Amino acid sequence: MVEEAMKSEESKIIDDAKVTGVRSNGEEDEQPEEGEIVGGEGDGDTISSSSSRPGTAVAQHPLEHSWTFWFDNPSARSKQDAWGSSLRSIYTFSTVEEFWSLYNNIHRPSKLAVGIDFYCFKNNIEPKWEDPVCANGGKWTVIFQKSKSDTCWLYTLLAMIGEQFDHGDDICGAVVNVRKSQEKISIWTKNAANESAQVSIGKQWKKVLDNNDTIGFIFHDDAMKDRNARNKYTV
Repeated sequence: MVEEAMKSEESKIIDDAKVTGVRSNGEEDEQPEEGEIVGGEGDGDTISSSSSRPGTAVAQHPLEHSWTFWFDNPSARSKQDAWGSSLRSIYTFSTVEEFWSLYNNIHRPSKLAVGIDFYCFKNNIEPKWEDPVCANGGKWTVIFQKSKSDTCWLYTLLAMIGEQFDHGDDICGAVVNVRKSQEKISIWTKNAANESAQVSIGKQWKKVLDNNDTIGFIFHDDAMKDRNARNKYTV
């Protein structure tokens, strides 16, 4: 039942009829079934934005890092399941063209079901506190009114994959949490103890979002111990 619910929700995020997959060996994949996660075993598939017309090709602009979209629907998880058991990688992209091919065919946060978490993390980093890269990190968070985070989610993604942060190497990825009365966007980082790097990221993120409100940074260690953990840094 959990798997069926996951597939149903995933089909709402990505319009598979508009996205053509390319396997890691470069062979063009067939259209996936509705809700199917191509690649399996948690490895996000990589898509191609090359034109399907014979004799044409689209120039690719590589990103400094490859990035993976992840999807989690906690409501589909039974009470006995461990956190992260419903987390799935969706697609991995490594060029500007691949990003837009994906982004133009996925639902914005305002169109996602309540309870869903949608992530974009550097490839090979799982969006979990337990991931070795994330274990000593933390996160900046901005809270939005319901259905008001769409533009800021896009700006956050573009700033991350476009390497607009002075301390971009410290960034793991970002997540948007869709809840009943609000939406939250967070940027996860690697080294929470490096205050200067975290403050720099927070300040630059606020400029990207044109946000004048105070935002806070919480250590993952503190969040694991106390769901009401206090901010260690604010900007």
